[in-house]
Amino acid sequence: MKDLATDKQKIIEEFAQKKGDTGSPEVQVALLSQKIQRLSEHLDINKKDNHSRRGLLKVIAKRRRILNYLQKLDEKRYKVLIKKLKLKK
Repeated sequence: MKDLATDKQKIIEEFAQKKGDTGSPEVQVALLSQKIQRLSEHLDINKKDNHSRRGLLKVIAKRRRILNYLQKLDEKRYKVLIKKLKLKK
């Protein structure tokens, strides 16, 4: 469990716009991407876990909404983030 907290802290440091930034769209999308990765790995092992599958779909939708917001807000920041996280679109 400790490694999740350190991973989260590293992601926040990497994507933060300024010191102490945890709420910018970049940080939120990066954290959600990590969560999606973990849930995907879980579902590869536990194929019948439909509750987690629903949770995964909700997290994916939330990330998409934040990305849409960022795209409207600042196209350049959006493109940099997509490239950094290696996301499609």
